[in-house]
Amino acid sequence: MLNRAPLTDRARIGAILIGSAGNLVEWYDFYVYSAFSLYFADAFFPGDDPVAQMLSASGVFALGFFMRPIGAYVFGRIGDGRGRRVALMLSVLLMCAGSLIIALVPTYASIGAAAPALLLFARLMQGLSLGGEYGSSAAYLAETATPARRGFYSSFQYVTMIAGQLLALCVLLILQNFVLDDRALRDWGWRIAFAIGALLAVVVLIMRRDLTETAAFETARKEPGGLRGLLAHKRETATVVGLTLGGTIAFYVYTTYMQKFLKLSVGLSATQTTWVSAGALLFALLLQPIYGALSDRVGRRPMLIAFGVLGTLFTTPLLTAIGNTRDAWSAFALICLAWLIVGLYTSINAVVKAELFPAAIRVTGVALPYAVTVSVFGGSAEYVALWFKAQGHASWFYWYASAAIFVSLVVYATMPETKERSRMED
Repeated sequence: MLNRAPLTDRARIGAILIGSAGNLVEWYDFYVYSAFSLYFADAFFPGDDPVAQMLSASGVFALGFFMRPIGAYVFGRIGDGRGRRVALMLSVLLMCAGSLIIALVPTYASIGAAAPALLLFARLMQGLSLGGEYGSSAAYLAETATPARRGFYSSFQYVTMIAGQLLALCVLLILQNFVLDDRALRDWGWRIAFAIGALLAVVVLIMRRDLTETAAFETARKEPGGLRGLLAHKRETATVVGLTLGGTIAFYVYTTYMQKFLKLSVGLSATQTTWVSAGALLFALLLQPIYGALSDRVGRRPMLIAFGVLGTLFTTPLLTAIGNTRDAWSAFALICLAWLIVGLYTSINAVVKAELFPAAIRVTGVALPYAVTVSVFGGSAEYVALWFKAQGHASWFYWYASAAIFVSLVVYATMPETKERSRMED
């Protein structure tokens, strides 16, 4: 067994903040594409139909998700074999490269079909990076936290995920209202957001150089991992797929898709859409540590079941109500109501997955089945919603999301309570 001094509270908090800071940058870089796609879609996908342009841009967004399983596998091998710290550094470096390419790539008018091809290549790089970041950071935060506050500390993974999206919207608000007019934003101003993301990634890379490796990895580093180790935990792997399915669709509905929904279905202006989305994300961010701390008291399973029941019953009514309102404040209030439900999942899903697997395969076990599920269902949520809308059946997507949450509810009702039966203490 490894003999090392335990982390002080100050060192633990510092390690958690640095470990999760990269998550913020990763999600800023990934979400800024969605936040600014209303401005650059016509630069890469020419045409007269804004819904068709959004559909093309969303298709590239969805394709980026299909690199996440590859990233989960590659970075899972690195995280379980070389350490969480190495995986976290490499993932943020790759995200930096993707953002820099998008910031500099010429438009369709300049280089023709090569423009959307380069855009897709950069998004594939970012998808690879994001697939590696999730499992590495989930394992690192869970292993660094104390058992009694593991839910609270691990909730900062989604705090930073949402904060990254909120930062992207704040950059958009500043550019919209104080720096550039609409024409300048469409012509070249959207590139500023991607350049900022590349710069932030460099800052986090420097911060992560001195990150302390976890004791759990040091203890288990010689044990077998990778796919061979994962195949020995088929039930846990299937549980990750099932508990993720409904939650990931709900998460992307109220993050990446909601901005298009407010613009195209509710009819809000671009500025109103950004303000409503930013306010709702701030509300969601504040919920995460509250729910995470609650899970340390009541357990993970009751909260997941509550999400499953409430999500199944109220997703369709809430999305219908948002679609029918024409008032920004009403839309904001309804989205916040939705986050009271979705937050029950987002705040604790990472720690639940980490608690299912032993340290030797924890990064791979958390990342790979999650990434596959997100790629198929989460990454395609926006595309599916826009496709239903283009066919004149927008409400069908509401029922699709509700059904997916019900499938996850079945898993929540039959899975063990990971707080009491955690593999973290093995």
